Amino acid sequence: MRLSRFSRGAGQGLLFIVILVSAASTSCSNLGPGAGAPDSRTPTPPPTPTIDWFPATMTPAPPAGQLTTPTIEARPAVGRTLLTDVFSDPDAWDVGASDVGSVDVARNRLTLAVQPAGYISSLRKAPVLEDFYFEITAHPSLCRGADDYGVLIRATSLADYAFTLACDGTVRAERTVHTRVEERHVLQPAVRSGDVPPGAPGEVRIGVWASGNEMQLFLNDRFQFSIVDSNYRGGLVGVFARSAGLNAAAVSFSDLTVSAVPPKPAPSPQS
Repeated sequence: MRLSRFSRGAGQGLLFIVILVSAASTSCSNLGPGAGAPDSRTPTPPPTPTIDWFPATMTPAPPAGQLTTPTIEARPAVGRTLLTDVFSDPDAWDVGASDVGSVDVARNRLTLAVQPAGYISSLRKAPVLEDFYFEITAHPSLCRGADDYGVLIRATSLADYAFTLACDGTVRAERTVHTRVEERHVLQPAVRSGDVPPGAPGEVRIGVWASGNEMQLFLNDRFQFSIVDSNYRGGLVGVFARSAGLNAAAVSFSDLTVSAVPPKPAPSPQS
């Protein structure tokens, strides 16, 4: 405090100073420690509630009857096991190599490697089969687009039935006649299947049930389609691989099983 500002009269000035000092002292004693600063003990108003514009809602579980998991369809009845092959004997199959490709048995697999735009197949030398259920696991390791592979049934040097899986995710069936000009007769046009591996690497269990003039295809135990053709009743089983373009293709096969098919019951006589 600068006293020189109050020099107009000794008595008046002194009285005014005493009154001012006394007022200031009283005011400071009322403020207490930390005078002049905001009182931190003043209650803070509660925060404004945040509005939830998109409140969470409980999503009901779908009823059991609406599940989209594919149902495994039971294949027709099969009997005793006729043959198992773990691919330990190269002499049981047509093996070899050429400019088109190669077929080799090693490490419990039959492997077909084919050059660009080529086709190669291998038949098991025995037994000749008529009615049966045939299963084998395919492992495409080099396959793309329209490249394909599959199994041959009732095969001879003259003809066969081919169940073909393409690397674009489709499957089809054909009857092939091997003459100077190969003839292919479409028995089932290509259809898309979630069980066909979309390219490589992949794995699929292929099953063919054959009885009389009817043949049914299963992939991973799921029914795909049925065909009817009475041209050939018996032959060998085999596999094949084909390159559709400028790239090589390779597929291996493992775990072959052939089971008997019980004869169809005779139709009951009409009353």
